Amino acid sequence: MNMILPTAAISATPNGTTRPQVRIVIVGHVDHGKSTLVGRLLHETGSLPDGKLEMLKAVSARRGMPFEWSFLLDALQTERDQGITIDTTQIRFRTRSRDVVLIDAPGHAEFLRNMITGASQADGAVLIIDALEGVRDQTRRHGYLLHLLGVKQVAVVVNKMDRVDFSAERFKAISDEISAHLIGLGVKPTAVIPISARDGDGVAERTPRIEWYKGPTVVDALDALEPARPLAELPLRLPVQAIYKFDDRRIVAGRIESGSLKAGDEIVIMPAGKIAKIKTVESWPVTPVSGAQGAGRSVGITLDRELFLERGDIIGHAGQSPRDTRRIRARIFWLHDKPLTKGEQILIRLGTRESRATVVAIEKAIDPGALSNEENTAIARNHVGEIDISLAQPVAADPYTDNPRTGRLVIEVNGRIAGGGLVLSVDAGRPAVPVDIVPVESALRPDERSARYRHNGAVIWLTGLPGSGKSTLARALERRLFGNGGSPILLDGDTLRAGLNGDLGFSPQDRAENIRRLAEVATHLARNGHIAIVAAVSPSAADRAAARRIADSAFREIYIATPAEVCETRDPKGHYAKARAGALQGFTGIGNDYQPPSGNELTIDTSNRSVTDATDEIERMLAKTGVLFDELTDLAANI
Repeated sequence: MNMILPTAAISATPNGTTRPQVRIVIVGHVDHGKSTLVGRLLHETGSLPDGKLEMLKAVSARRGMPFEWSFLLDALQTERDQGITIDTTQIRFRTRSRDVVLIDAPGHAEFLRNMITGASQADGAVLIIDALEGVRDQTRRHGYLLHLLGVKQVAVVVNKMDRVDFSAERFKAISDEISAHLIGLGVKPTAVIPISARDGDGVAERTPRIEWYKGPTVVDALDALEPARPLAELPLRLPVQAIYKFDDRRIVAGRIESGSLKAGDEIVIMPAGKIAKIKTVESWPVTPVSGAQGAGRSVGITLDRELFLERGDIIGHAGQSPRDTRRIRARIFWLHDKPLTKGEQILIRLGTRESRATVVAIEKAIDPGALSNEENTAIARNHVGEIDISLAQPVAADPYTDNPRTGRLVIEVNGRIAGGGLVLSVDAGRPAVPVDIVPVESALRPDERSARYRHNGAVIWLTGLPGSGKSTLARALERRLFGNGGSPILLDGDTLRAGLNGDLGFSPQDRAENIRRLAEVATHLARNGHIAIVAAVSPSAADRAAARRIADSAFREIYIATPAEVCETRDPKGHYAKARAGALQGFTGIGNDYQPPSGNELTIDTSNRSVTDATDEIERMLAKTGVLFDELTDLAANI
């Protein structure tokens, strides 16, 4: 909710071009006095609308209760009754040299997810502590969360000094404790200030009751904070919010998060990599607009050609566009009751883009409140960690260090905010799509195919010695899945060697390229809802690991672990494996060169079981790992 202030109290420009604008989040434990401080700041800086203070004092009198400065923010009746702030509130006011956007975020543990939203927008922070209660676990978590979200400028306010008789010793003890905690996180406090928000001590002036304190007031501290980096100096980032059609114009609308744009600029629409020029910049009621439009401005643009755009695309200048990716590494703060584990299905929000995603790895999961470096394999509620995320569809993003406006993400589970954090890296090992190539997505969504075939897309990779039974099992699995109404497609290594990969030999480089092509084709099929069944010796563990990276969460590896002596006496394709191995140039002694997998999903020895039994076991693994739908899933899908 936004508090509407008089025009005189707000910068004449939306992005502070006449005066620097700083976005500051104020955080702290519930009842430490955040809302009281914000209300007092509005009063001390002359930023209240005419009559607002008098009106609230009159309302308090009619209710027979004393006036509280927090009433200025707790505009909702439910919030006043409960006595806690449950949403983030953005307030604009001016100091001597800054336009301040102050974000009041909830401090109650139950509403930490709302704080994620507020803190993710901030350049700096005010961390408030109750002088009587001191530093608590929740205070440490708030400090860690600010570090997590990349907020480096933190002013600490020790409130309610009147409750400790304005004791300089008590203030110093709290100051030393919180400073040590923040510095340990890599965040140096810009100031630690003793105040009484209720009475005004230390808010805008140093009163006699804190004469022993020689540092800045809260207003002085806010005046000293700087934007992390001028947004105008960053590359253009315009997340698409909507596309409107007026007359014969298609207007692409959104807010410029960084950089600037003007008519005639050559742009790239990511993640698709489509190129266009800005034909006009539209505005209401005057249109079109001439001149450059900068960060913070909501604009509409028309393009010089007809292109398909959608909400969540990001527009940048040619040569300075964000990366397109399906893989992100992030540092997150987890808020959901259920711990986040590897393999979890989540919803990622990056700017205006939403995408389903899978957690493929978790590292450095710790409890910030415990001040411990002990790591866990899951991220519990109110804990932090670093995760690798595989996205169901390409997105455009920047590492936070490159652009904080497009480098922060929010995680949803079942429609609720479950966490948030910083993008640490974006698909570091993969080159960006060239801007003159426009990939065309299928007309059918993966969920449409899943509903028909009763399975998700997957890459089933059968590896093992020649003669181990890979192709026999692959064909049996293909027949089983097809008979059940699925869409399996067999990709046999030898068959592709005779066609697509006919130009490749058997050097280590050619074998690696053979596997890469197999993985790319199989992954394309999987992303379009099919089950690609790959039967390939693929002896190199490194090559198979590369295939897993390409297919990502769709990859299921099955090791056909039939002993070499059995493989040498039979071959499902009708020729002896030993002779075949000798024919592979540079690849003699295949049994000695083969590197068995260690992290595969299933191992099968065909020397001691029937094809039917082995196929049954593969089918059970596919159901257990979420590829095949069970009867309950089918029933739910049809309700």
